[in-house]
Amino acid sequence: MELIEKVKRHERLTLEEGTALYDLDLFTLGKLADERRKALHGRRTFFNINRHINPTNICKDVCKFCAYSASRKNPNPYTMSHEEILAITDDIVGRGIREVHIVSAHNPDTGLEWYLDVFRKIKERHPQLHVKALTAAEVHFLAEEYGKSYDEILDLMIQNGVDSMPGGGAEIFDEGVRDYICKGKVNSAQWLEIHRKWHERGMKSNVTMLFGHVETRAHRIDHMLRIRDLQDTTGGFNCFIPLVYQSENNYLNVKEFITAHEILKTYAISRILLDNVPNLKAYWVTSTVNLALVAQEFGANDLDGTIERESINSAAGAKSANGIDLAEFVGLIKNSGFIPLERDSVYNVIKEW
Repeated sequence: MELIEKVKRHERLTLEEGTALYDLDLFTLGKLADERRKALHGRRTFFNINRHINPTNICKDVCKFCAYSASRKNPNPYTMSHEEILAITDDIVGRGIREVHIVSAHNPDTGLEWYLDVFRKIKERHPQLHVKALTAAEVHFLAEEYGKSYDEILDLMIQNGVDSMPGGGAEIFDEGVRDYICKGKVNSAQWLEIHRKWHERGMKSNVTMLFGHVETRAHRIDHMLRIRDLQDTTGGFNCFIPLVYQSENNYLNVKEFITAHEILKTYAISRILLDNVPNLKAYWVTSTVNLALVAQEFGANDLDGTIERESINSAAGAKSANGIDLAEFVGLIKNSGFIPLERDSVYNVIKEW
């Protein structure tokens, strides 16, 4: 079949060809993706020891897929104090954790300085701690709310200690889908522009895709190809993270949950299409640990980390509220036939377990 031969020759695929990959059987796709994975990473599977902090769930935007922000389905608004956040970072540094991942809602009451101050305070107390913070959606919100350009917000982030950006807020780049699921939030061109500017500053980031809701297969492929185009220009994406939509406590009312078969096909196609993004993460929080481990045979080479505590996806039904034990995590990787490699936030190897 010419499409398979084209993949084997490492020729780049079009939107139509990428969509046609879904018509191949799962194991053919898995074999093609696994060959790409092995060429890049062998049998190594990466993870990091990290802690998520979600400082506030008060949000000016109303995304239909979100169960985290304070709403009728989550009527428990909160905003953490700087002291509470710093107490968490003091604790995790004392236990050897190297990354804190800070993302939350678009709270119009906290203020730009509230964010910047906490980043600065963390860095002053723990300069060795990697601060991954603020999605492009949050950057856009802060720029609009406080009358600043993206450049100004990004420069302030760097000046106050942010080391890398997470990939959240990308959702699906198709504007028709965005208008339905997250109207009013950062649009696709803006999201990509923010990351382009971040990369131009010599900084790294990740990129996500929320799938398994109302999007089509072609929408997913379009999303991947836009990532590939920007990565050709900047080279700044460390990792692509397909996020499986969580169905509880939100307003999308998706009736049929995506199958494991479709999830694994999407991982495999991601690895085939994104030839210039080095890492593919099966984020266990949204896919379950077991399926994320299976995904290591379908192109993925990363599982994210121990996390310790997570509020955003767990509010929608993910089993991630209290993270996962390190020894269990390492054991699961080994028992799946892979080599566990602890990494830092930008994929430097720290330790082979």
